[in-house]
Amino acid sequence: MAIHAIGDVQGCYEPLARLLDVLKVDPASDELWFVGDLVNRGPHSLEVLRLVKSLGRAATVVLGNHDLHLLAFGLTGQARAADQNLRAVLDAPDRGELLDWLRARPLAHYRPDLNTLMVHAGVAPGWDPLQTVKLAREVERILHGDGCAAFLAGMYGDEPARWSASLQGTERLRFIVNCLTRIRYCDADGRLDFVQNGPPGSQPAGLMPWFEVPGRATQAVRVVFGHWSALGFLQRANLLGIDSGCVWGRSLTAVRLDGPARVTAIPCSPSTPAR
Repeated sequence: MAIHAIGDVQGCYEPLARLLDVLKVDPASDELWFVGDLVNRGPHSLEVLRLVKSLGRAATVVLGNHDLHLLAFGLTGQARAADQNLRAVLDAPDRGELLDWLRARPLAHYRPDLNTLMVHAGVAPGWDPLQTVKLAREVERILHGDGCAAFLAGMYGDEPARWSASLQGTERLRFIVNCLTRIRYCDADGRLDFVQNGPPGSQPAGLMPWFEVPGRATQAVRVVFGHWSALGFLQRANLLGIDSGCVWGRSLTAVRLDGPARVTAIPCSPSTPAR
């Protein structure tokens, strides 16, 4: 048995298939944790969804911002110009089955026995692992229910930028989504910034990577995340960033989580993705 975390695939089917082959994955005994963004930008989102779905209980997937873009496109018709390559999914005969499977995925996954929390992008500085999962469940209940399309239609926006337990309704849900699927930088008070997306050191004064905020409540748990290709592979004590830029022609990375953190990286070819 082995447990591997896999970085952002973003529609890059061939590198994913090669990675699973190198890892010699046995779906009957192994676990694969995907940090989200299975789809978009790369050329084969449909094939990636079908492959990961076919892994059944062996695959644990947290939703990324591009996965939510697909759900919004498919369930509300709302799409950005960069989402047009998702039409292959929406034109597929198994479209409904794939969208239903995707919207049943969580936004956070926590395994206390491994001392590991997985999210797509990051965690608000004041949230501990249990609170993170509890808040993620608030959004998941909406995604799983009849109010999914209405929520997705109002999901987009950068405000509120700071967490408060008093937030309610759409604003509360939007902050949770933005934090778990979009965060890179914030200030010392936990105010999110969605303008800066370069590597650490490129940001203006007063901003810092979310994981460098002093007193972060998840410091004692290993946080596995993706989303930040400009950051690249990052391995620190209790911190594992594994978006190594597959869709940009760099690599697709897997890290073993049970036992020594063995890293496997598959070289990728550029997919000329839409930004």
